[in-house]
Amino acid sequence: MKLKKDFVTQDFGSSVFLIGVGSADFHGVAKGNKSSAYVLELLKTETTREELIDKMFERYDAPREVLAEDVDKVLDGLRSINALEES
Repeated sequence: MKLKKDFVTQDFGSSVFLIGVGSADFHGVAKGNKSSAYVLELLKTETTREELIDKMFERYDAPREVLAEDVDKVLDGLRSINALEES
């Protein structure tokens, strides 16, 4: 899976904004935190849920289960606005 090309991100300190552009179904702005920003950055190239969790585990000092929940929450949000290409 990866972020669709019709979405751009903008990092502003402690927040990241995801913006639907072009032919995106979503015409708005979604806001996330630093960990969301990291997931979005990883999703700019093809990756899997497990790879996302592994990268989060390498970066953050948190239990793997908590990181998996965080990744799932971000992925669910992206799916709700049709921002993911999934194979």
